[in-house]
Parts: sequence; structure tokens; C-alpha cells
Amino acid sequence: MKTLAFNTLVVILVTVLIFTGEKTAAQNDTVVYRLTINQGKVKIAGRESMGMTVNGSVPGPTLRFTEGEYAVMYVKNEMDVETSVHWHGLLLPNFYDGVPYLTTPPIEPGNIQKYEFPLIQAGTYWYHSHTMLQEQSGVYGSIIIEPKEPSDSYSYDHEQVLVLSDWTFQKPRNVLRNLKRGNEWYNVRKGTATPLNQVIARGALGAQLDFWRQRMEGADIADIYYPAFLTNGDTVQYYTKYEAGDKVRLRIINAAASSQFWLTFGGAPPLLISADGLDVVPVEKDRLFISIAETYDLIVTIPESGQIQMRAMAQDGSGATHAYFGSGPVLAAEVLPRPDKIGMMMQMAEMDMRMGAPAMKFNPSEVEPYEFMREWGMQMEHGEKTVEGMDMEQDAKMEHGMNREKMPAMEHDSHEPAADTLKTDHASMHHGQTAAKGQPVGEPEMPGMGMFAEYNYDFLQAPATTAIDENQPEREILLNLTGNMWRYIWSMNGVPLAEADMIKIEKGEKVRIIFNNLTMMHHPMHLHGHFFRVLNKHGAYSPLKHTVNVAPMQKTIIEFDASEDSDWFLHCHVLYHMVGGMARAITYQTARNPLMKEYPRKILFNEGNHLYTWGLAEVASHMTELNLVSSNIRNQFNLNVEFGYNQNLEAELTYERYLYDYFRVFAGVNVENEMDNSLDEVNPVAVAGIRYFTPYMFNLDVRIDHKLRPELRLSREIMIFPRTFIFGEYEHQFNFGWVERSGEPQSLDQSVNFEQEITWSAGLEYMLNRNFSLMSSYDNRFGAGGGLTVRF
Repeated sequence: MKTLAFNTLVVILVTVLIFTGEKTAAQNDTVVYRLTINQGKVKIAGRESMGMTVNGSVPGPTLRFTEGEYAVMYVKNEMDVETSVHWHGLLLPNFYDGVPYLTTPPIEPGNIQKYEFPLIQAGTYWYHSHTMLQEQSGVYGSIIIEPKEPSDSYSYDHEQVLVLSDWTFQKPRNVLRNLKRGNEWYNVRKGTATPLNQVIARGALGAQLDFWRQRMEGADIADIYYPAFLTNGDTVQYYTKYEAGDKVRLRIINAAASSQFWLTFGGAPPLLISADGLDVVPVEKDRLFISIAETYDLIVTIPESGQIQMRAMAQDGSGATHAYFGSGPVLAAEVLPRPDKIGMMMQMAEMDMRMGAPAMKFNPSEVEPYEFMREWGMQMEHGEKTVEGMDMEQDAKMEHGMNREKMPAMEHDSHEPAADTLKTDHASMHHGQTAAKGQPVGEPEMPGMGMFAEYNYDFLQAPATTAIDENQPEREILLNLTGNMWRYIWSMNGVPLAEADMIKIEKGEKVRIIFNNLTMMHHPMHLHGHFFRVLNKHGAYSPLKHTVNVAPMQKTIIEFDASEDSDWFLHCHVLYHMVGGMARAITYQTARNPLMKEYPRKILFNEGNHLYTWGLAEVASHMTELNLVSSNIRNQFNLNVEFGYNQNLEAELTYERYLYDYFRVFAGVNVENEMDNSLDEVNPVAVAGIRYFTPYMFNLDVRIDHKLRPELRLSREIMIFPRTFIFGEYEHQFNFGWVERSGEPQSLDQSVNFEQEITWSAGLEYMLNRNFSLMSSYDNRFGAGGGLTVRF
């Protein structure tokens, strides 16, 4: 009986230990947390919204440890969909890294998953879901690991964790669907669109034409409209508990899904002491760019009179979040101007630059990254492209050159470069010196903020050498970062994740990855399970990071000691870019964990190849039109129906196959009335042809039907004023009499009369919001009229 009672007591104690939401210690060096992921209503920026929470809050709780402890986390999924947790920046056993279907099983609804690992590092880190778009909905929180011994380089009295994030009141899947349909609403809503009237007023029509020629609408900075940017879950935070003279360590984490921030501070410049959890040589920075998934620690000193403002402005200037430290009069942070997108476009048009690199290839198995790099992006003198762009010490002991004798065979994403591609160009990545306030010295400056000059890591220096043994065998991997904004497909070397091979490396190698950004977007690249050197002007003292921002049309080089095993994820941390295909799995080519046998990698790899469906309906005084599209990377289904109240009808159902970004073949059925203004005779015809997105951004359709009648279609839409678009379509069908006419067969050499049919339309659309527009148009079949456009 006593034994039974004792066993019951033990069970109760263990249950309490495991299922308490508080930090508990199972033994002296073990720290246990229990996290519960759920979905429900949350209050954000004064408004209720559906979201996902960790232990009932957004962000989730801060998990605190001390270096050397053993971490145990029990994560319960109380949602009706699977979830996951990735411990961002932590060095841990592969099985607990938290990428579902690659390293760790997903957490099924109602299940509890245990994560456990020793803590072999200190610093500021974070955790988040790695399942589709759940991070956007609130599944993220902070991790703080105190060092065993305090640093000799700095001291502080208090610390404050600041988790930055962005928030949308839309469902994240609907956000991605809106991006894939090529809707301009987000830029319109946040005031970052560049309509033609503004371009002409700035004298930038030539630059606009150059962008259109390269199939680009203009300079792009951020994709999504966010109504709220958050610090620890709210738009503004006040920390009045700090008193004059207090030194406060700010542990700043950018947990945003799609927003990078410029940080500015009131008062004296803060002291930057850590990047991505690791100490750096302290440096004063009162203006700091923090990319998605990065962490920075800064020390501020509360002034004798007043409170310090920290301002985190979204990179495109569309909004900001603020935090205040201390009390009294506000010492305001610098308000940075919005980037000048038209000015950026003008400057880029003056450069010898080829933009619009395709996001997918005709044959994804044939990857030639060095040829790809030579063909696209910044053109250097004599037609050469730089691979290494680092202003580093030219010491033979510094392992910045390629050692061909040690180079193993390259895989698909790492073909052997031609000798002339390795020419060093010290200016190619804007690795100039930085001034005390973070401003570049000697770099050209655009109106407003500089274009690319400030996006470098030269302000970071490791306190000790990070050089990797020069005797290790080397492997170089070139990853061109590529994307298609109109279809919202993202990739590396023109191959999205769903069509890519894994990148093969071997333990014991020194792996160098060259990120060559061929897009107009910033890409914060994160490698799981490793810290890597970001090669900069400090040479052997280049900083170690787990996430590195790669600026538009720039190159960034990292290298790391391949000391792990199994498979690890490498991806852009703009959430919608990652799900859109800008990711790879890096494999050490070792046996897969048998616990992952039932979780095939292809489920993760195919996340970016799901079908997305959208539609549009126009209800006007002269006609009604319905358009439905369902699309993934290669396949698209289209249904279009036009009905005029004058008894004219055309309907078409087609399937198209994308061969590469701008070219696809299609086949389908077209139905229209044979006699004008009469539905008495409606005949279907089979159609097939090609569709091509041309330079200057015209949609070209060349087809032929089963009656051998060729047809040409051309369409275009242009934003001429904010919210206002003009559009037009032209169709020309030819009938050479190659088939039966009037029920009697015609021979190919028989003389017949030539016939043709021309259809055209033009109109104006005023965008009211994401779902509705006012429109007016004239169509030579249906006449003139106006009405409402509905997007769904």
C-alpha cells in the first residue's frame, strides 16, 4: 500500500514538473519549460485578430538559461493543424533543430514533443514555428542564455528583451495568394507605389522604360502592407522603471515575418556589444539596420533627465514601432526619411546592370551558377563578374583564395568556376569604412537613405580570430538568389526548392558560400545548426553569425567549418520568400536518423509548390466578366467568361505549362457566339499555343484553333496615378480558309476569301481596396460602360 502511495506521489510530482508553464529545474543543471501552442483571438494594436499563441501570448514567453545547463522543452500542440518549433541560432543535435520533415517530426494536433540538448553557448536567440506561415501568426519568442562568466569588455545594470515583429490582420495564406496574383494593392495601401505620373514628374521615364524592358515594374523594397509593427506585442512600449545613470542592455530580436528595420536612438549613441548572440568588439551605433532573424545587443545609459526613444522603422518607411526607456522629457530618435524608390530606379538604370534573372529554368537539373552569374546582375569592366568582393588583407595566410588542389568535386549548386570569375574587386560589395554614426565614408548617397551603401557588416569585428584552418579541404558553392515578383516564386540559381537537389558537403571541409543577389529585394540568409564567418574588411577577425543579409544586386561571402552531420536547412528568412522556394537542404551525406523514416523530406520541399487559387469578377453596365486562376510553380489552370448584355459571349478554359519564367505553352477550349449579337449559334473550338511575358511587360498570346485559324492577343496594364490603372487588350484572328467553311471542304490550293476578326478593349480602373475597384471600359463587342471589379 505504501509503495502504491509512493508511486502515485511520484507520478503527480513528475506531471506537475512536466506540465507547469513555469521554468523548473529537474536537477541542478537541467532547466525545463513547457510551451503550449494554440490558436484563437488576440488583441494587437487595439484590435482583435485571429492568431497563434505560445502559452497564451504574442510573443511567447522568454526562455532563460545559463550556459552549460541542459535544456528540456515540452511543446504541446493544441491546434487542429500540425506545428513545429525551431530554436533559432542554437547549436544542438540535428534531431532537435525543429524543421519538420527534414530534421524533426512535426507536432501533430494534440501531441506533445520533447526537445532536449545541452547549452554550449551564451547570448540572445529566439524560437519560432517552422511550419508554413505560422510564424506570421504569432508563434515566436525569445531565448536568453547567460554566460558562465561575465564579459570583461562591458558591464550593465539591467537588461530588456525587445522582440520586433510585424502583424497583418489577413490570414497569411491569403497574403501569399495576393502576392502570387500580382496585385499592386500592398504598395498602393502603404504609399510606396511609383505610378507613371510621379515617374514622369521626376524626369525618370527613361529609367522606367529601362526597368520595363527588363520586365520589372520598378525598385522594390518590401512586399507586404502591415497595419502594425510591434515591440513585445504592441506598437509602443514604455519602460519607466529604469533610473538616471542605469546601464540597460537591450536584447533586440527581429522576429518579423517580412520586415527589416532601421533602428535609431535618442540621446547618446548606444554601445553595440553582440551580434546574433556572440560578442563583438564594442562599437557605438546610433543607427543600425537589423535584418529579419538577426539579434543585436546594445547598451544604453539612461540620462540624468529624460527618457530615451528607440525607433524601429520598417525598411520601406511604411511604419514604425517605438520603445521608451526612463522617464521625463523624450530624447527623440532620428526619424529617417522614406527610401526614394524613383531615385533608386534612376541610379540603377545608369548602371551597367542586367536585371530580371529568371526564378525557374527550362531544365532545373542543369544548373550552371557561374554562367548564370556572368549573364545577370552587375556587369564589371571587360565583361567580368566579381565573386570575391572583400577588402581584406592580401596575406597568403588568409584563406580567401581558392585552393584548386584541395577542391572536391562540385555538385549542382557548386559548379567549378572559370578562372576569370575569381577576380577580386574590392568595391563590388560596398565594403567601405563606416563613420562613428554608421554612415559610410566616400559612398554615393541617394536622396533620403543611401541605396546599398549602408548594408554591410564592416562595423562588426570578432574579439578573437575566426579563421578556419587553411589546411582543411575547401568547397565553394555559388548561390545566385533569384525571384519572380509577378508570380511570386523565389529560388536559388533559377531553381526553386521543390525542383532542387540537396547541396552536398562533407565533414571536415571549409565550406565557402557566395550569395549573389540578382533581385531587387534584401534576403536575410539563415543556415541552421552552424555559425559562419561573414567575410569583411577585418579578415581573420570577420564576425561569426547565423543570419546574414544580402543586399540587392550585391554579393556576400560566408564560410564555415563543416563539423556536423545529417541534413540542415538553408533559406531566406523573409517568410514568404522561403515558402516561395528560396531555400535548400544542405546534406553531409550521412545516414538519416531512423526516427525520420516516416517523415519524407519531399513534404517540406514541396511547400512552395502548392496550388493557389484566386478570382476576379467585373460587373458592369455593359458586360460581366469572370476570371478564375489556380496555379503552382509549373502548372496553371485558367477559366475566363465574358458576357455582354448585347448577347455576345466568349468563354475559355485552358491549362498552361510554364517552361520557364516568361514562356509557357497552353491548350484548352474556347466557346463564343458565331453571329454578332446572337446566342443562337455558339460553337466550341479547341485551341493551343504559347504565352509569353515580353520585354516592356506585355502579355503575348499566340494561338491556333482546330479550324487552323491563327490568332494574336496582346494585353498590358499600367498604373498612371496612385490607385488608378489603364488597361487594354487587342485580339486579331485570321482565317485563311484552310478548313471547311459553310459545311463544304476546302482544299489548300483552292482560292478563298481572306477573313479576319479584330477585337479590342481599353479601360480605366480605380482601386478602392484590396478586394474592390471601380472600372469603366469600352469593348468593340460589348460597347461602353462602367461598374465594379471584385477580387477574391
